[in-house]
Amino acid sequence: MSAGGRGLADGILDGGFVLPPELEAHEPPEARGAARDAVRLLVSHGGTGKIGHHPFTDLPDLLRPGDLLVVNNSATLPAAVRLDRLAVHFSTEREDGTWLVELRRRTASATEPYPGGAGGEWLPLPGGATLRLLERHTPRLWRARLDRPVPAYLNRYGVPIRYSYVARDWPLADYQTVFGVVPGSAEMPSAGRPFTTGLVTGLVSRGIGIAPITLHTGVASPEKDEPPYPERFEVPESTARQVNLARRTGGRVIAVGTTVVRALETAAPPGGEVRPARGWTSHVVTPGTGVRAVDGLVTGLHEPRSSHLLMLSAIAGDELLARSYREALREGYRWHEFGDLHLILP
Repeated sequence: MSAGGRGLADGILDGGFVLPPELEAHEPPEARGAARDAVRLLVSHGGTGKIGHHPFTDLPDLLRPGDLLVVNNSATLPAAVRLDRLAVHFSTEREDGTWLVELRRRTASATEPYPGGAGGEWLPLPGGATLRLLERHTPRLWRARLDRPVPAYLNRYGVPIRYSYVARDWPLADYQTVFGVVPGSAEMPSAGRPFTTGLVTGLVSRGIGIAPITLHTGVASPEKDEPPYPERFEVPESTARQVNLARRTGGRVIAVGTTVVRALETAAPPGGEVRPARGWTSHVVTPGTGVRAVDGLVTGLHEPRSSHLLMLSAIAGDELLARSYREALREGYRWHEFGDLHLILP
């Protein structure tokens, strides 16, 4: 972190703040009778240092004609399969047909990490399926093989992944975004959730472009944040062309979600323009790496110790990001996938 922002950053970017339970979004806005886009938007301006508060529906007025929003079109899988005492969270499909999975112990409210399991162990799953644990991939994830096609199995027996701050199950439709057309994410690319067809129409009618990438998210680690592991992504040729054109003509490239930042930055060589790309990305954006393809970001509010805070710091700078999070805590913004949003502008 920069020396100039270090004092203000202490206690926020270093994971020293405590998220009060009342600031956790326990349900989607629709459960309260509100519209999907009825969330709040914290706006941080890098150029002036100003921080503002808006309804999310103000987004078209906060952007400029010629700006480009890049969105993640990955759709969410019902990736959790529940046994009597355990749950299996299917995370990431590998090229050899195996999957990375997380084993979690079921509790009265949701699930918690389960440290057990052994290589070669077989787990009987609902519907007569069998999951074989092959080897540990990380301390938390196993490489495993199901005895049948996973997506079709999940569509019949799976439910959306849910953590303890969400008290009950919600339908899979509540975990999809208006952009999601390519199934593959274990957890929702949640920055896109508040967008509605009406809001998208308003953006386009104002001259703001929208272009897709695909990045299939793996499972999070809410109890102990970890650096992201490799994830599958694609930046299409048409999106690369739109990003480069926007930047050449004075438009700003605004990523909708940290997944979009990761994909675009993977496709942007040092000193060059964004190129079409696909495959696996291990790229982690930090203040040290900086950003080359992205000017701004729409994102949720991230937990203490989250590695995403390093990415946000790379875009906003330590001092502005720390002040923004203090403001979000003071003003009662809501965290997690059903919560409020943060717009970082240059």
